[in-house]
Amino acid sequence: MENEATTTRTCPPGTIPYVIKSGDTFYKLAKEYNTTVAAIISANPLVDPEKLKIGETICIPTQKVHPPCPEGNYYTIQPGDTLYRIAIRYNISLDDLIHANPLLDPARLEIGQIICIPVATPPVTCPPGTRSYMIKAGDTFYNLAIKYRTTVDAIQKANPNVDPTRLLIGQIVCMPEVK
Repeated sequence: MENEATTTRTCPPGTIPYVIKSGDTFYKLAKEYNTTVAAIISANPLVDPEKLKIGETICIPTQKVHPPCPEGNYYTIQPGDTLYRIAIRYNISLDDLIHANPLLDPARLEIGQIICIPVATPPVTCPPGTRSYMIKAGDTFYNLAIKYRTTVDAIQKANPNVDPTRLLIGQIVCMPEVK
């Protein structure tokens, strides 16, 4: 198993192979390749950053640091994606998506590329018996149902146009009030 790390390794899209040299650290490599330590760790989940071995091959992310994204809603480009399809999926305008990613060439999307999804901001009017709630990092309908002593089904009924698998930080949803 130990020799596996030193063999040639196929790196995923959006990364390049790099052979560890004396003095290398993930921090030094992040600076050198204009990426982050977190991105290198993510691309190399089986590598202990505290025990790098000279001659070991790791994968270095080649994408520049993520675009600024105030709400923190990042999306990784998948095969077949277009900005138009992504805009529809997240119920935002194509113009807003392009504006949130000014360095992105819409004609040259790359699988594995990370873009910013701006918050969809249509006005939300919650029906009687519900109140508005702003989605925070880590929220799911399931954990909101537990937190507010309701059910996922009740939250979905109060938000028929919201895809629970695509919640965005800052998005407003309607929460059923417990009686």
